[in-house]
Amino acid sequence: MDNKPVNLSRKVAVVGATGMVGQRFVSLLANHPWFQITALAASPRSAGKPYAEAVGSRWAFDWPIPEKIVGMPVVDASEIDQVAQQADFVFCAVDMPKEDTRKLEDAYARRETPVISNNSAHRMTADVPMVIPEINPEHAEVIEAQRLRLGTRTGFVAVKPNCSIQSYVPPLHALRVFRPLRMAVSTYQSISGAGKTFATWPEMVDNVIPYIGGEEEKSEREPLKIWGKVRDGQIELASEPVISAHCVRVAVADGHMATVSVAFAQKPSPEQILEAWRNYTALPQQLSLPSAPKSFLHYFDEPNRPQTRLDRDLEQGMAIALGRLREDRLFDYRFVGLSHNTLRGAAGGGVLIAELLCAQGYVPRK
Repeated sequence: MDNKPVNLSRKVAVVGATGMVGQRFVSLLANHPWFQITALAASPRSAGKPYAEAVGSRWAFDWPIPEKIVGMPVVDASEIDQVAQQADFVFCAVDMPKEDTRKLEDAYARRETPVISNNSAHRMTADVPMVIPEINPEHAEVIEAQRLRLGTRTGFVAVKPNCSIQSYVPPLHALRVFRPLRMAVSTYQSISGAGKTFATWPEMVDNVIPYIGGEEEKSEREPLKIWGKVRDGQIELASEPVISAHCVRVAVADGHMATVSVAFAQKPSPEQILEAWRNYTALPQQLSLPSAPKSFLHYFDEPNRPQTRLDRDLEQGMAIALGRLREDRLFDYRFVGLSHNTLRGAAGGGVLIAELLCAQGYVPRK
């Protein structure tokens, strides 16, 4: 693989463009060096309207809609041929029941239009890669088996994992040589993870909700797919570590924090852990992908860091902030992790996956 990929310009569509994650995709792609937005798609109630009108007062950010996108017409996401004709691939961030999302994404793939999905519908499908680019880029190998199942030449679905696991899976992956066996994690998740702002969800002001539907199951299972192996055309889940997760919603606009306790088969020293984190690099950095952080894992020595407001935007929100490493009475070590849930954990992570798959040759131009 060439470390300086060339000729990577692609036409892209954002499906689910009016929701919060879709808006993030629009913002990130407006001036992307490789990708040009050529189509926007959403629900039938938005179809036919200019993007600014379709979004209306639901624009979630303190910057304006990109000028080149304001008047772009929104297409009904179910008009698959119309969207597919305009794009080399699509980003999917729809708000639909899982079965409907699965059918929609498969339909785009069968129209020979690769799908990079922010949705959970296909995360545990055995031949669909669920990728954190710095961790398991080799899982893209399973795309060939998926294409055989779908009957496609170029179409496929690839997915981004759950936003909450970004704050603790990367630092543990850097320590895989020591074999993490058991871990307990608590995640403190921002309201944007529910697609909300304080204006649209005033009940969250001065509040914590100790339940997020389905989140704990995803947090315990999805890492095992990320750490799994591609065998016989599917991804087999890893058998360890055993993960116990507790997920709560907190009164924070953006950023998911995790407190982690972990036991290893071979306990490292604190110095070994810090060295592994500070020196960790991976394929996106080697390829100089446009959305890749220069340094994936950042450790703070200060005892009161990372902090959500101070550190969620680290390296344009694409890096993982770590701190408070110390020994644990029940496990070996504990630490704190922080990730930006709508950047690294959602749209930004999806864009990075697309960059990786384009660089690997999985997403041709039509």
